[in-house]
Amino acid sequence: MNLLKWLVCVAMLSVGQSTQAQQESTRKTLISGEYYVTQSWSQERSFKRPYHVRVPEAKSQQLPVLVFLHGNGGNALQAMRGFIRGRRKIASRYVLVFPQGYRESWNIVSERSKADDLGFIEAIVNQLAAFENVDSRNFTIMGASNGAALVNQLAIESKLPSVRNYISGVSQLNTWQYDGKHFKAKGDENNYRKVAFPAKGKRLLNISGVMDRLVPYQGGHSPAIPAKGGKLAFIAAEESTFLWAQQMGHMGEQLRRPSSTLENVEIFSYLNGDVVHYKVTNEGHGASHGISENLLLKFLDRK
Repeated sequence: MNLLKWLVCVAMLSVGQSTQAQQESTRKTLISGEYYVTQSWSQERSFKRPYHVRVPEAKSQQLPVLVFLHGNGGNALQAMRGFIRGRRKIASRYVLVFPQGYRESWNIVSERSKADDLGFIEAIVNQLAAFENVDSRNFTIMGASNGAALVNQLAIESKLPSVRNYISGVSQLNTWQYDGKHFKAKGDENNYRKVAFPAKGKRLLNISGVMDRLVPYQGGHSPAIPAKGGKLAFIAAEESTFLWAQQMGHMGEQLRRPSSTLENVEIFSYLNGDVVHYKVTNEGHGASHGISENLLLKFLDRK
């Protein structure tokens, strides 16, 4: 390949690629940059949806991937900068991915976005899993608030083998996603009518703050988050984690006391640490920032 052709290829990778172009790059080395997934839905046609990738420097082995979904009103680039500042150990060991939600939101119940966000995140995972420096069996999807609501929906509906961990920050299951008896698929019109059967063998962590005024820790209606016919209602955070533990094979009762306590965090652990709830006793809707990086790594690093 001559120099001009090589420069064109590098420019395409750095600026962004469609799904087709990504597929053509199968088994190549992933580099930091901006990438795209092209989608059409009721609000857009052939819309290039961006996501930002940061690959640790001087790493030649296959790396795990952490996909972070910002909250409502959030910005992917700002989320990336903040995450790297606050989670330096993770940033040195993980490929970090920051997708941008359409209209700064994720399509859950009654948000501004009506996009196929499940398809968007699944496309990102499938694209990145093909690169030779990516561990295709060790993806984590983590979200904050509205982003965490999408994490829950992915855990409910997605069957991707690449995803090992789901981490929901300050958004436990809402009552559209679990109706008291069944997990529910979102559906094209966000009616949540079809019973869903979440994939087994996944690891889940929920982080919630006792003082959260937006997403009530003890469950009930949010004072501000919209839903069809009123405000969005949530299941209690500890019960939500227990429901996930049951889905993943836990046969016992719901924990009424923490398995352990570390400073301001009470830890409720099921299935040998595969389904965990971090109850942050002195935080509200910023509880995800209220836990240490080492506590995050305690969940991520468990084999």
